[in-house]
Amino acid sequence: MLIFKYSKHFNFLNPFKTLIISTMANSKFEYVRTFETEDYLLPNCWIVVRIDGKSFHKFSKKHNFDKPNDLNALKLMNKAASTVMEEYKDILLAYGQSDEFSFVLRKDSTLYNRRRSKICTYINSLFSSSYVYFWKDHFQDTKLKYPPSFDSRIVLYPTDKNLRDYFSWRQADCHINNLYNTTFWALVLKGGLSNSEAEQRLCGTLSSDKHEILFSEFSTNYNNEPVIFKKGTILLRKKFKYKNSNKIVVIPLHEDLIQDDFWVRHNEILEIKTCGFYEIADDVIPELVLKQLCLK
Repeated sequence: MLIFKYSKHFNFLNPFKTLIISTMANSKFEYVRTFETEDYLLPNCWIVVRIDGKSFHKFSKKHNFDKPNDLNALKLMNKAASTVMEEYKDILLAYGQSDEFSFVLRKDSTLYNRRRSKICTYINSLFSSSYVYFWKDHFQDTKLKYPPSFDSRIVLYPTDKNLRDYFSWRQADCHINNLYNTTFWALVLKGGLSNSEAEQRLCGTLSSDKHEILFSEFSTNYNNEPVIFKKGTILLRKKFKYKNSNKIVVIPLHEDLIQDDFWVRHNEILEIKTCGFYEIADDVIPELVLKQLCLK
């Protein structure tokens, strides 16, 4: 006896087609599903998804990025990351530098039932597609020559201190790399050294040595370099008053997140509270925020 069960995929014009599909869905081949494994993340842990560009040294060279930093490229990374944050409200904070971005999801998040592969792949795919989608907005005169790609990973941090130390590590890495790259490219582009000669010149130098090279040989005070290059970009979801109404947007910040002050001022991150207010003067609203308000 055949028993017909209603399905949302039922084809009323061709009921036999539906029967065939139903039969196939319960075929002898369905056992292969038993090979699939669930990969649930531990509960009560901060979830950090870090995305890294693949072979971006080659990618940046192919697309003629400015050295040592390309502001348009950094703004594009920030736009892709803010798109991810706008989609996934469980993300409390994101931090980016160079070709990487880290996203932290609240420790009580139940996004995709905390399945590692789902969280990792969805966030990475949205970030990657957004990077390509918004490319033309940041590089109007440069055609995308081939598809960029990003790898992603998830790391769990059980304590608030672990989480803070993670972001301190990434921001310290930003400073170390930027100081090196700023000095390296000054020696190459302004000092006339080859890449290998610049590497040899900087081998074994300390931070103070690099500061001295920049100042004495190229009249550059590293402390006056744009803060986005030295500190990276912090993305936070905040409320701010705009035209007599409160708006919730993702705001870019370029400041120190290693010291306690940052975590005290933005205590909603670790305490997992509703996003706080942030004061922004109308004449200094960041471009990233204006785009969220559809004003640019």
